[in-house]
Amino acid sequence: MTHRRATALPRAWMRRGLLATALFPASLLFRLLVAARRALYGAGMLKSTRLPVPVIIAGNIFVGGTGKTPFTIWLVEQMRRAGFVPGVVSRGYGARNLRPMEVTTASMPAAVGDEPLLIACQAACPVMVGRDRVAAAQALLEAHPEVNLIISDDGLQHYALQRDIEIVISDERGNGNGWMLPAGPLREPASRRRDFTVVNTARQPAQGADWYRMQLAGDTAERLSNRSHTLALSAIRAPRIVAAAGIGNPSRFFAMLRSAGLTVAELPLPDHYDFTDDPFARVSADIILITEKDAVKCTQIDTMKNDPRLWVVPVTARIDGALAERIVEKCRGRPTA
Repeated sequence: MTHRRATALPRAWMRRGLLATALFPASLLFRLLVAARRALYGAGMLKSTRLPVPVIIAGNIFVGGTGKTPFTIWLVEQMRRAGFVPGVVSRGYGARNLRPMEVTTASMPAAVGDEPLLIACQAACPVMVGRDRVAAAQALLEAHPEVNLIISDDGLQHYALQRDIEIVISDERGNGNGWMLPAGPLREPASRRRDFTVVNTARQPAQGADWYRMQLAGDTAERLSNRSHTLALSAIRAPRIVAAAGIGNPSRFFAMLRSAGLTVAELPLPDHYDFTDDPFARVSADIILITEKDAVKCTQIDTMKNDPRLWVVPVTARIDGALAERIVEKCRGRPTA
């Protein structure tokens, strides 16, 4: 029953039904507060800080996961190829420290958050987490003076940090019913400005001049206890396969596996699930496929790290290279602070 209650509101956000309509007056109030806050920053009545290096914000207006983390890893790699030395700042979901903390491959997910840890491991760049993104970015630049570009993983609504480029990432859910919280899934109006829109979907989205499609591709699995032991998804022949995902939109992970020809039993978990309660202990399966985001936490727990059934499915973001070229062009054209 708890899970059903937890999923009732997200389902209501996809259409303008009775529940969403009942919440619409509160949505209007929320919209007014969001507009007022943004206006105060725009008028300089609330303080914002401009850093001495270009700042790119990659975030979403749709509540929940849309693919920001794989996009951020892709963007780090693209900017590095263009000659920049990028660093990443993030809020760090569930991070315990109020002050900025640097993320290393040895960091604990509970201390820095699962997504920043995954970025640090996959993108191999400096990563700093903190509730105050300005303080986190300043701490990162102080610790790594070679960094000449800041990428913020999420933070579109963190207006205290001035930005040069805003990228809104969405997925096949689009804008849901188009209403703002709590009647709909949007943190800001769908019409809010942005430089680019990236749509994480297998289907070609309706495009404007600044819209780009992102596809998350994965065709192999790696045994959690030994990541060098790989297996093509197409080669998996186990009779009982379970797919588990503690991400914002688990159905996307399940759909990717089905597109690879696998028949899986789905085990959706809450986003940022901490695995303190082993969800696999009572699962009857020959193979359990999990996401990389979940893997950074499972590797810290011996019972799961040593579970031979657990296999990680790495994904990479595939995006038109023209987007990277346009981002580089904007960063190089930025006025000196």
